[in-house]
Amino acid sequence: MTFQITVQPSGHHYECEQDETVLAAAIRSGIGLPYGCKNGACGSCKGKVVEGTIHHKPHQPRALSEQEKLQGYALMCCAVPEGDVTIEAREVGGSTDYPVRKMPTRVTGIRRAAPDVAILSLQLPANEALAYRAGQYVEFLLKDGKRRAYSIANAPSFSGPLELHIRHLPGGLFTDHVFSTMKERDILRFEGPLGTFFLREESNKPIVLLASGTGFAPVKALVEHMMHLKSERPVHLYWGGRRPQDLYMHALCEQWARELPHFRYVPVISDALPEDAWTGRAGYVHAAVMQDIPDLSGYQVYACGAPVMVDSARSDYVAQCGLPAEEFYADAFTTEADLAQS
Repeated sequence: MTFQITVQPSGHHYECEQDETVLAAAIRSGIGLPYGCKNGACGSCKGKVVEGTIHHKPHQPRALSEQEKLQGYALMCCAVPEGDVTIEAREVGGSTDYPVRKMPTRVTGIRRAAPDVAILSLQLPANEALAYRAGQYVEFLLKDGKRRAYSIANAPSFSGPLELHIRHLPGGLFTDHVFSTMKERDILRFEGPLGTFFLREESNKPIVLLASGTGFAPVKALVEHMMHLKSERPVHLYWGGRRPQDLYMHALCEQWARELPHFRYVPVISDALPEDAWTGRAGYVHAAVMQDIPDLSGYQVYACGAPVMVDSARSDYVAQCGLPAEEFYADAFTTEADLAQS
């Protein structure tokens, strides 16, 4: 059995299989609904059900409140239609320009950038290329059917191996493997490109890039892409970590700040120890933006990192700094521990 999904205001429509989510069917059909994690944790795919009924698969309460449900909102990555449905959602132009593919890849390098961060280099098969937008991610296809998502950390214009930044989560199915038994020349399989976290090139607004931890990975790709475009849009990069070692490419960001005329870099540390001898900004990284740029009404914000940081930035910037809600673009990095709270 199939149901018809109609998207307003575009008027696009597509078929959704029974027990398939609205988002999964949209991706399969080439319809550009916004999304991030695909598992009910980040809220990027939130839209409104205008006609018809859906039921929700498990999701994080913070991604969709009971009040929002009463108002007709749904997480399209968890929404399963029970008949024909009309939704109201802002489609993302360009998100379906590149086909989602399953590909093998060979590990060509595993470099420790910090005690708990590995930079993985991946080589695609000869004569194969992955077309993607800076900021998108891939999902590794593991043997037990599980998936693990990681952002591509270099811009599409880069001709070398794909670069991923992987933080070690002790007990993590994939990250334990990366940090203990993975070797160069190992073969992995992934699916991509995925996600709608990428630069809106049609805008000329100044940009705030907000990252925590390895949320820096897609932000790095965005900066490299803007360099490739020779963009003159002002960029303010705020990168937060608990301790200075969490800013594992701090020197690169300082180099950008020296060499790029429209670029500013603000590192922020929340839990520095005396031995760190940290003399820079302290506190929460999203709050540092509010202190420096109290009026965000003319900006775009691209935020990537821990869900609590992304959620706080979204709500505070819109409510207190005048940021238009539609100019906040996010990719929340969710872990299996996060999902267990669903």
